[in-house]
Order: sequence, then C-alpha cells, then structure tokens
Amino acid sequence: MTDVRAELTASVFKVEVAVGDEVEEGQPLVILESMKMEIPVISTRAGRIEELLFSEGDIVEEGAVVARLAD
Repeated sequence: MTDVRAELTASVFKVEVAVGDEVEEGQPLVILESMKMEIPVISTRAGRIEELLFSEGDIVEEGAVVARLAD
C-alpha cells in the first residue's frame, strides 16, 4: 500500500476520486485550499484508490495521509 500525503496544512476543497477508482501517476486526487489558493494532492504512482481518509470541508495537517493506493 502506498500513502499519499498532504504537503501543507489546509482544508479539503474538493475530492476528485472515489474508493475503487483507477488513477494514473500525477493525477490530482484531492484539491486542498489554503489562503484562497488551490493546491492539488497528486498520485505518486498509478494504482487503485484503496482508502480516502478525509472528506470535503475537513482540515488536514501537513504530512497527513489523505489517500492510500493498493499495491
């Protein structure tokens, strides 16, 4: 399993994928919003979304796991 982490503390503006979706490396998974800027959290590799740990409106801390990709 591969963890995809937030690079900064922000709120979850939009979730772009769902559990079970196949994703490509570099694909945005979640859009974070901080100080009116939108920051994508991108997939580090191709795979299937195993788990999403946050919902729209949630606050994530820097380094928090936002999604898990199945191996």
